[in-house]
Amino acid sequence: MIRYSENASQASLSTVTAEGIRIHERADDMPNLPIGRFARMPTDERIFALACGFPARGEPGAVFVSSDEGETWVPTGAFSPDGSLLPTDSGAFTITAQGTLIAAFSNGAEKSAFSWDPVLKDCPGARLPTYVTRSLDGGQTWQDTQKLHDEWTGANRDMLQARDGRIVFTSMKLLHNPGRHSVLTYGSDDEGVTWIPSNVIDLGGNGHHDGVTEASLIELKDGRLLKYIRTNWGQLWRAFSSDGGRSWHPHGPAGIDASSTPPFLERLSDGQIALLWNRQFPQNGESTPWRGGDGIWSATPASNFRGELCLSFSDDECESWSPPVVIAQRDEGEVCYPYLFEPEPGVFWIMAHRFGLRMRLRQEDVLR
Repeated sequence: MIRYSENASQASLSTVTAEGIRIHERADDMPNLPIGRFARMPTDERIFALACGFPARGEPGAVFVSSDEGETWVPTGAFSPDGSLLPTDSGAFTITAQGTLIAAFSNGAEKSAFSWDPVLKDCPGARLPTYVTRSLDGGQTWQDTQKLHDEWTGANRDMLQARDGRIVFTSMKLLHNPGRHSVLTYGSDDEGVTWIPSNVIDLGGNGHHDGVTEASLIELKDGRLLKYIRTNWGQLWRAFSSDGGRSWHPHGPAGIDASSTPPFLERLSDGQIALLWNRQFPQNGESTPWRGGDGIWSATPASNFRGELCLSFSDDECESWSPPVVIAQRDEGEVCYPYLFEPEPGVFWIMAHRFGLRMRLRQEDVLR
């Protein structure tokens, strides 16, 4: 199954962040960096972030802007001054080639209780809608805000603009009878004014953390889109789209061992693709507690190991990967839900929503 060296490379994790996370010896802690999805304004080099962690702990989903390469951050305008939109702590974000800011998020203002019924093995009535909004003035005001679906959305995880200008983001829906999660994408051909859903990928399962969830996506050089998807089956799954995310097929195992946590893909300035994720087990080979197998958490027992964050690179469009390198580790707690942004060639800002990783790392130091 593994299409790289079975053993992760263990760099010295001698640096400790303000959050108590051990990171790569050549990495720098960046305690003032927001955690979230970053994008650079193509017209004036400002960097924007849809933050899902510090400094948005009291206001998740806020958009911040930096005019000094990340040294300081200033909040932009609220999505809804009246409070009718309360983004949860995970969202998708991009800036188009024309300078339009687009954010997709789950709206906590309409969030229902999530009460799993162990007899029904379902969560009837669960509701956490997906919304999307856009800004034409650098985040000062937001417009064309719309609800795309009512179903419980665990995360809207990733967004990109393809080379043909089409905007695509990954989303989720909780399905019922029995309860499980599914993934889909939404696409827009008019700078985020209107949106069309793709087919839903539903691979079964039963449990409040079962099904397929929290996908990341990338555009391949041949024009296809590729999604890596979180599963409970010991590895990531992948799905392809040949029509700009309007439909996804085929899909199947990606051959990359993984715990039940979301991956993150990013195209780098040198043409390679970076992958951040949590492997199925620790690099020392020790076993970890399994979750699920009871139709409550999941139908199938799964590794939920989140103590090590790995980084790998592909130079052949995700067909194979370099040996994974453990770049962050936490013995007690989690370092997961990652993001990567490349503010300058070969320099990475790496964030993990859970719990508080913010670091700078040079690509050449990972590849030593």
